[in-house]
This record gives sequence, C-alpha cells and structure tokens, in this order.
Amino acid sequence: MRQILEKLLKGDISLEEAEKLIHSSQIREVGDFAKFDMHRESRTGFPEAILAPGKEDEDIIKIINHCVDDGSIMVTRLEKDRYQNIKPSLEHLTQQGFILNYNPRARILVAKNPENQKETIGKIGIITAGTSDIPVAEEARVVAQEAGCEVIASYDVGVAGIHRLFSHISHMMEEKVQAILVVAGMEGALPSVVAGLVDVPVIGVPTSVGYGVGKDGFTALHSMLQSCAPGIAVVNIDNGFGAAVFAVTMVKQVCKNEK
Repeated sequence: MRQILEKLLKGDISLEEAEKLIHSSQIREVGDFAKFDMHRESRTGFPEAILAPGKEDEDIIKIINHCVDDGSIMVTRLEKDRYQNIKPSLEHLTQQGFILNYNPRARILVAKNPENQKETIGKIGIITAGTSDIPVAEEARVVAQEAGCEVIASYDVGVAGIHRLFSHISHMMEEKVQAILVVAGMEGALPSVVAGLVDVPVIGVPTSVGYGVGKDGFTALHSMLQSCAPGIAVVNIDNGFGAAVFAVTMVKQVCKNEK
C-alpha cells in the first residue's frame, strides 16, 4: 500500500488507478467462486480459513495455488479421503519449498510460505473430557499454533475419572497459561469443574459426542451455558476453530497490555 501511495504522490498513477491497485491488493478473486481477504493474517494474526464442505476438490486446489504465495491458508473440515484426492495436485508446491501439513484428526490442511514465520505470543491450555472429543480439540490446537500461540494439551481427563484432572490443571497453572479451552460432550460438566479451580478465562467447547438426550451436543451446550462457575465463555457445538480464534485474540490483548 505504501508503494502505491508513493506512486500516487509522484504522479506516476492516477487516483482511480491507485484505488484499483489498493482494492486488488486487499481482495484476491479466484475464478467466479471465491474472494479472499489477503490482509486478514496481517490484521488479525490468523490465516485465511477455507471450509472444505460445499467446495469441489478442484476449487480447493485453485484456492491454495492462488493464495499460498502471500501467507498461510488453512483448509478446515477436510476429510482424509478428500486430502488424498487433492494431494497429488499440490505436490509441486512442496517442490517449490512451500510447507503442506495435514492433520487427519483435526481435519485441517495448512499450506504456507516458509518465509511467513510468526513470533510466539502467549500460551493456552486445551483439555478434553474424553478421547472422542480429541478431533475438536486438535482443530483448536492447530489453529492456535498457526496463529503463533503455544499450546499445552491434556486429553481424556473428564469427570468420569475426576482424579485424572488435577495434576494436569496444576501443570497448566505452573506453565502460566492465559486461557483454557475445555472440550466436552455428553453432559458437558467439565468446563464448570475447571472454571471452579483456575483463575484464568475458560472457554467451553461442546461436542456432538453423546446419545439419547445428549445427541448432537445440545445437552453439553446447554449445560455449559447454564454453568454456575463464573468466567466461562461458550462457543458453538464442535467449534474448535472458533474457540481457538477467541482464545488467541484474548491472549494477544493480554500480551499487548503487558508490554
């Protein structure tokens, strides 16, 4: 943008040309199906995220090829079979030095320019009630780490065996985490327990793990919203991505104030 403004001041380009250049540097159009905010990562610290469901494999390939030069791109909810389908069409990027990391549990593909290194900011904890909640927790972990946040994770420490929890909470407090994501399905009781033990913000992440009245995660969601322990924020069901964005945004503000 500075280069464009300098050209405008020198009279090398007109006001209309400058406007077009600024607009094109902010929005990247891919075909007739996608428009990307190319300044999102520099503005928010989070890479542009592409939701895989609803997009054709060819669309995802085009998006990555068009945008990876400028930073990082995350493709979320990308099932393993779909990743295997698009992988051959992206191998030329690894040959050019780009980094492609796929996490099958998180169902996230990260494509990035190795020159796009982030400074580590802050530290969060992620806890799951059970092993069935791990995919949502892994989604949160990958997103937080891609934003430059250190993550300490402890899985399968729910209320069904509450004695498993306390040593992990103590470790997170010793490590001075600034927020804790608590991922739980079934009755969703774990965030209330954790919030009653710590002095940092707790983010409840209900999952669709359950059956009967707990089916689809609504019991866990309602339980977290009704928690009697103060200091809990709650995101949507299975929304590990949104929980990580909220946690890291909050931690970044804390780090700014400490400076």
